[in-house]
Amino acid sequence: MIALTIALSVLVGVSLGLLGGGGSILTVPLLAYVAGMDARPAIATSLLVVGVTSAIAAITHARAGRVRWRVAVIFGLAAMAGAYTGGRLARFIPGTVLLVAFAIIMIAAGVAMLRGRKDVSVSEENQQLPVLRITLLGVTVGLISGLVGAGGGFLLVPALALLAGLPMPLAVGTSLVVISMQSFAGFAGHLAAEHIDWRLAGMVTAAAVVGALLGGRLITFIDPVTLRKLFGWFVLLMASLILAQEVHPALGAAAVALTVIAAGLSVACSRYGRCPLRRLLRQSRTATAG
Repeated sequence: MIALTIALSVLVGVSLGLLGGGGSILTVPLLAYVAGMDARPAIATSLLVVGVTSAIAAITHARAGRVRWRVAVIFGLAAMAGAYTGGRLARFIPGTVLLVAFAIIMIAAGVAMLRGRKDVSVSEENQQLPVLRITLLGVTVGLISGLVGAGGGFLLVPALALLAGLPMPLAVGTSLVVISMQSFAGFAGHLAAEHIDWRLAGMVTAAAVVGALLGGRLITFIDPVTLRKLFGWFVLLMASLILAQEVHPALGAAAVALTVIAAGLSVACSRYGRCPLRRLLRQSRTATAG
């Protein structure tokens, strides 16, 4: 299982390097269900892994000019405060509750990835920075990160694109800086109360760093829309497995079935003109208008 954990950790790094997020969505289940760690140590370790991996991946993006440091510092400092607070509060919440909350966040992340993000043109990039909104959002994302071990990239990237006016490649690179900052802060909040298997954490981190460097180089060659949608479906399936483990197998099975059906309809709608989902949407809009 250690070998499998290390191999899958490379995929965690690829996700971070390509998408600017998604690392903890994979790392927490990986450590909890593949490596066999308890929930709270898995969450704490994931923050360390994602923090180091994101920092190294950010170097690749920074060298390519894909980081906006002013945005990263403002958002990152606010997120660090929220993440440290979340890490301190996590000790008072049962591990099962944290994992169920994590599954809910995964579902929200998967849906957001499937819906896609509005990109911003380079000409819009220099609009006035909404400092207050970015600060408030940073605290909120950081709090979630510290509580459930989610780095918050699935929230950070669209927020940076929409609020800070960054094109997608810049949003990805900037989000990695913020993720590393808030992940280290959240890890510091957990460190006083949790035992860390430093040997396993080191191996997982090293594998994830290799993947992140690879992902950072592949970002210019892979269609981000296709990759994001595939990752979104994968995240929904992972959330279903957590619900099956922590709540009830029937709930997990129902969630898997719904995800598979939705994925099949999505593929049908993208390839064929006669799409049942498209017809249902048109009928729904007609009924609403009537």
